Amino acid sequence: MNKPPIIWLNVCLFSLTLLGTLVLIPWYGIIHGYAASEWIAFILLAYYSGLSITAGYHRLWSHKAYKAHPAVRFFYALGGALALQNSALHWASDHRVHHKHVDDNDKDPYSAKMGFWYSHIGWMLREYQAHRYHDYQNVRDLQNDRIVMWQHKHYLALVVLMNIGLPALLGWFTGNVAGMLLLAGLLRLVVVHHCTFFINSLAHVWGSQPYTDKNTARDNGFLAVLTYGEGYHNFHHIFENDYRNGIKWWHYDPTKWLIKALSWVGLAKDLRTSPQERIESARLQMQLLNAKNKVVHLPNADEIIDKIQQEYELVKTHLLEYYQAKKALLEAKRKQLVDQQLLLQVEELKARFKLQQKSWQSLTASFS
Repeated sequence: MNKPPIIWLNVCLFSLTLLGTLVLIPWYGIIHGYAASEWIAFILLAYYSGLSITAGYHRLWSHKAYKAHPAVRFFYALGGALALQNSALHWASDHRVHHKHVDDNDKDPYSAKMGFWYSHIGWMLREYQAHRYHDYQNVRDLQNDRIVMWQHKHYLALVVLMNIGLPALLGWFTGNVAGMLLLAGLLRLVVVHHCTFFINSLAHVWGSQPYTDKNTARDNGFLAVLTYGEGYHNFHHIFENDYRNGIKWWHYDPTKWLIKALSWVGLAKDLRTSPQERIESARLQMQLLNAKNKVVHLPNADEIIDKIQQEYELVKTHLLEYYQAKKALLEAKRKQLVDQQLLLQVEELKARFKLQQKSWQSLTASFS
């Protein structure tokens, strides 16, 4: 079969930026050295461009996980141009297709089942799906966002302004334009590119699957550090409209922290979260599946599986009872109809659920 035509612009972009990073940056560092101001600018612009992708392109525009003030959307639009990962309109269109057809080699733009190279960068080097460059039917809502459409229309000019003009201006202020262009411009661009690309590639092959095995997405705390919190990818693929990726307080998710902070000052609202009972249910179901898989080869597998299934049904029942009572309590509080009996009932159901949950965790841990 003939291979799709090469997208020479992308091939030249990725090749020249990588070559420049490997050759020019160490050469300049050896000959002239870099000042602290250039390294600080590298870090700040890396976070600006990276968070514009994760908080803007991804969680705001692709998944509508929250609503943002126009000033924040404008900030994201400029940062997205700085990240040089296409316009927000195009990026969101690709990403929505990815979620709808994840791991489908014919429809997923960057299917992980096509291999690491393809999902990391190869999908952008050839016109595997030429219609992607003109079919924006799945982002009609974004076409009503004037900031998104302004960025889409003026994308190339914004790319030049943000990737050359901004570092050059910073270099003019600090007295070293060349050093600033190399670190805050070139190195920052390549690092952010490949760290972001890891979500399409590495996050689909390396990590755990605590919530679902229906796709290749993995949770990986190390990748979360490289990708501004996007590494909790297994969670994201089952709860894609949640503004969080890392749901535990200790999860490194600066994108979540940024969105929450914006909500505190009135620049973001309607932050969407997944019902906790759905999250717990998904986790329990995967624990059940993993436990069954670990004992299936044992001589008395049927007996053990029956016991595991019974324990699972018990903890699932207690889970549903507790969260139903909790919902009733919240509704009563809203209507100012809370009584002591309802409070006691919720606390009792919570205690029963936690106790059964410990029993379940002890049982499943014995098969690990």
